[in-house]
Amino acid sequence: AGSAPIWQFQGLTGCGSFYEIVQKTFLTGSQTCVDNIAKSWSAITNCWPGDLESLSKTFGLCQPLKSKSDLEEMRDWISGVYSDMAMVDYPYPASFLEPLPAWPVKEFCKFLSEPLEDKALLTALAQGVKMYFNYTGQAPSLNMSQQATADLGDRGWDYQACTEMVMPMCTNNTNMFYNIDWDFDSYAADCKARWGVSPRQDWISLNYWGKNIKSASNIIFSNGQLDPWSGG
Repeated sequence: AGSAPIWQFQGLTGCGSFYEIVQKTFLTGSQTCVDNIAKSWSAITNCWPGDLESLSKTFGLCQPLKSKSDLEEMRDWISGVYSDMAMVDYPYPASFLEPLPAWPVKEFCKFLSEPLEDKALLTALAQGVKMYFNYTGQAPSLNMSQQATADLGDRGWDYQACTEMVMPMCTNNTNMFYNIDWDFDSYAADCKARWGVSPRQDWISLNYWGKNIKSASNIIFSNGQLDPWSGG
């Protein structure tokens, strides 16, 4: 079970552990990389209302940004890139989420290796994001509705996370990310809107004994220090 998040649930693991490990993984790239990412959120927000067209072109988006909600969606999309990249920060080329080089976090951080501000920061950030989504050079534009290769078929996971696998997430104790609070009521409402289901927050702990796994056997937890799921 490589980094299997068997305790990434309510009352078992703090909601901030996932993003803390993402930040730790990006620190292997450099402190400057993490500092630039931290500054980038305000640089993105400051593009509202006058610079949406320029930002869309810088990132090569398939659909141009048109509203403040589009900008917030872009922010969440980029945040997802960091989480996904930390998950697949392998020492060899792989294509599990997207075709990527070995140590993709370090490759990404090469674009953010010196302190940057404003448009220069956004240009460098866009190069890093393009490395993640278009390392092969085959994508004519970047689609914000796509977090990984379309072949992955990850919608099933989204449904499961809205029913049985409710994993609290927040950005407490990090400075790399913008503020994300864990709000179960909001999460439940979103699940209801997307899937028509209500999440069972304590289902895993009740059915699988929480941290009481002494009766389990034949489980090997392999090295997963860079994988943010290892926190649970």
